[in-house]
Amino acid sequence: MIVRGAVLREMGLPAPYAASRPLRIEEVELAPPGPGELLVRIRAAGLCHSDLSVIDGSRPRVMPMLLGHEATGEVVVSEAAGFAPGDVIACAFVPACGACGPCAEGRAALCESGAAANTAGTLLGGARRLTSLRDPHPPAELHHHLGVSGFADHAVISAHSAVKIDPSLPPEIAALFGCAVMTGVGAVVNTAQVRAGRSAVVFGLGGVGLSALLGAVLVGAHPIVAVDVVPAKLELALQLGATVAVDARDAVDQVREATSGGAEYAFETVGSAKVLEQAYAATRRGGTTVTVGLPHPSQSFSVPAVSLVAEERTVKGSYLGSSVPSRDIPRYVALFRAGRLPVDRLLTATVGLDDLNQAFDDLAAGTSIRQVLLF
Repeated sequence: MIVRGAVLREMGLPAPYAASRPLRIEEVELAPPGPGELLVRIRAAGLCHSDLSVIDGSRPRVMPMLLGHEATGEVVVSEAAGFAPGDVIACAFVPACGACGPCAEGRAALCESGAAANTAGTLLGGARRLTSLRDPHPPAELHHHLGVSGFADHAVISAHSAVKIDPSLPPEIAALFGCAVMTGVGAVVNTAQVRAGRSAVVFGLGGVGLSALLGAVLVGAHPIVAVDVVPAKLELALQLGATVAVDARDAVDQVREATSGGAEYAFETVGSAKVLEQAYAATRRGGTTVTVGLPHPSQSFSVPAVSLVAEERTVKGSYLGSSVPSRDIPRYVALFRAGRLPVDRLLTATVGLDDLNQAFDDLAAGTSIRQVLLF
């Protein structure tokens, strides 16, 4: 079948993207699903910094690629057990095979087969189902983005990338559970396992950072410090339950003061080694610093090595919120329904396929939290 999608052919084109237009809306041939795969009509897809980091080249991927990884949709054709046409699903951006060592230990985010497929730009089984029609002689395959490629009206995905969800959930909200919510809330609940009454600070208040803040509120952390450079985001953080909001340009001392010497849990969601060093400096003795953002592979960070021992510090990475998507997405949706996880407050705007380049300018400028492409 022929679909319309946003194709990235070259990373690192200069901003503003409304002028350079790195994302080109093209007609693409989508092959039918193979065994264990689903044809999904995409209903909505979130715009995430992980997409932006591919566009600007800070997260290199194989090219050309049809972008989009935070998506929801309706199954049209199923070649996999457990799914039927009409099922509404959220997409998880790591397809977990269920058979490798990490999967056997309940660490789906670290699935070895899923990581290899995502790096290669294929579906979990190794196939590519996307063919460009722009240069038909010979036709060129397009790579999948994290097994999803949700910036198109239809997608073929592995069933291991799909989680059935409540079909009455508005699609612009449902999409957020596949990345922002699962990553941010999961970092608090799964990776750090924050307990009630413990202090927490979140550096960076995008979709993932504010989801982490919602997770901290959910588990009863106190105090909760929110850090960013955008006043509107700091104000929203206070509305969502932050105790204190701090300008990132003068953060460490203010965080340490607000938490009586440093936070017991610090979360870095920006994808910056410099911010990670700030988060570590704002963590108290015996505390845990969790990094969620994805910096350029060339970045590194340093800490006083003696502090790891003498202060019993912990530094942890969190990918996909250390989640098991089939377990966590329905649980977070239920908490949203119960009013305990107001992720709808993260939605800034809905956009159309032809608006994506401008929308990524807005994301890069920090003027939006979560914009959602709506079909």
